[in-house]
Parts: sequence; structure tokens; C-alpha cells
Amino acid sequence: MSRLRATGIGFRRVSDAAAFGRVAVLMGGASAEREVSLMTGSAVLEALVARGVQATAFDPAERPLTALVDENVDRVWIALHGPGGEDGAVQGALEWLGVPYTGSGVLGSALGMDKLRTKQLAQAAGVATPPWVVLASAADCERAVAALGLPLAVKPASQGSSVGMSRVTSAAEMPAAWRAASALDAVVIAERWITGGEYTVAVLQGEALPAIRIETPREFYDYQAKYFADDTRYLIPCGLPAAGEAALARAALATFAAVGAGGWGRVDFVAGPDGNPLLLEINTVPGMTSHSLVPMAARATGIDFPELAWRVLETSFARERT
Repeated sequence: MSRLRATGIGFRRVSDAAAFGRVAVLMGGASAEREVSLMTGSAVLEALVARGVQATAFDPAERPLTALVDENVDRVWIALHGPGGEDGAVQGALEWLGVPYTGSGVLGSALGMDKLRTKQLAQAAGVATPPWVVLASAADCERAVAALGLPLAVKPASQGSSVGMSRVTSAAEMPAAWRAASALDAVVIAERWITGGEYTVAVLQGEALPAIRIETPREFYDYQAKYFADDTRYLIPCGLPAAGEAALARAALATFAAVGAGGWGRVDFVAGPDGNPLLLEINTVPGMTSHSLVPMAARATGIDFPELAWRVLETSFARERT
């Protein structure tokens, strides 16, 4: 069995589609974000084929991953969101199979999907986050309100796209919010709700792309606002002075480094009371849909969607057979 090795922080640039070989776009899966994953994967597949890449769709909910070897797939573009696809599980399986893949490795994926450990590592690296309390049981709800005040964000530690998240404005709402989150993950976080500008910074091949400010008329930037609503506003330039945007970029890259993420991804922030960025979460396999943020940031630098999908595919060369 061949093994994979990370080849460092440098990225190989590719000019000939044939250099990628046979590519499988992993999409779908069995997580709560299956619908969005299919949207991401379909868009990526179309873009790669348009650029001459020999790419096909592969849904691990319908076929075993060992079929990748049987079909002589040379590398994988991971378009799976949520547990099973973004948390190191599929990355580990691909490592064992010896198939190179895009984005973060096993450790970076697992840590990036874990909001609690991401916050702990980011704080150790000097990146500020909103204060939080871990809710081990419903009995901790009262303690969280006393410690953090209201309103609060209550969310499972291992879901993306705001799945299972609630905004709590009264102590009476806490038990229901905890139950909704704990149905998805045994680890639940109550986090102080910060009222401020929401920003996101995409990272591509070791560089931060222009920050985006997100404005939604909804209570918060939830699943519908992220993928389906037409009333969400995305501002590029984000409206911050150069120093403020530079601080966001530094915080995004520091968060990436703290959790061991690599290749590409996105880091979300909210502006604290003093205007400084507070980390909300990192996404190691962000959406690539018509409403997604990484393609918007890439366009602002002159990178169209097919080129972006190509650049992400280039990150698979960081994990080559030995």
C-alpha cells in the first residue's frame, strides 16, 4: 500500500490538465449538509471539465471509497461538507488508500471541524474569540447565562453551515437550544453573542484573499441565508481601512496555522466591541455554490470559478505517493 506525505507549504502550479490525471469529485455523502455538498460538487465538476480535466462525480454514500482505487483515480477534489467529509474521516481513508486529495490533512480537518478545539488553539496562538462555556448537560444552561449574559449562540461543536445553531435571548430558551445542538453532537458550546460586523476571509494556497463583509436581515447568517436567500448582502471591498483588513488577514492565516489547516479554506469573524476581529470558526471545505463566499473573494482578485476550482485541485499535489 502506498502512503501519502505532505510536501510542505509550497504549491505546485499546473498548466496542463493532463497532469492531474483522473480526478474524482467527492460530493454528497451522508451528513446534514449533503444538499449543499451536491451543489458544491456539481459546480466544481462542471468547472473542471470545462478546463479539460478528466473529472467525474463520486458519492461516497452510494459507493465505497475503495472504488477509487479500482477505477484508477489519480486524485480527489473533496467537496464533502460536515462530519464524514470535512472532519478528517475521509482524509484518513484517502491516506490509507494512497489517493492524493485537496485541502487540509487529517489533523487540520479534524481540528478545524471541532469548534471548541479551534477556539482553544486559536486563543493560544493569539487570535481572540468570543467568550464561551461548554454545555455538558442541560444543567449547565443556567451557569452559561450567568457567566456570559444574553444573548448567546448555542451550537454543536462539530457541525458546519450553522446547522443546529440557535440564538438564545432568554434563559427559558436555553434548554431547547441545548437539546437541538446536542442531538447532533455530544459537545455543545454556548458563546457570547457579539453584535458587530461579520467578516470572512478566504485562504488559497497560503494567501489571504480580500475580506468580505456579510449583511443579512435575518436574525443571524444561518443555513438559508448562506445558501438560498437573495436578501443577503456581500460587500467587497469590506469597508474596513487597510489596517483593519490586514488584521483580519493575519488572524485568518494564524488560525489556519494553529489548527494545521492547509491548501484552501475560509475563516469567519465578527467585529468585537473594540473593532478588533473575534474568531467564529474555520471552514476547511467551504461551499462553492452560487451563494458561496470563497468564489466571491477569488473573483475580486481576478480568479474566476474554473480557475479557482483548478487552483484548489493543485493543492492535491501537496500529498503525493511515496
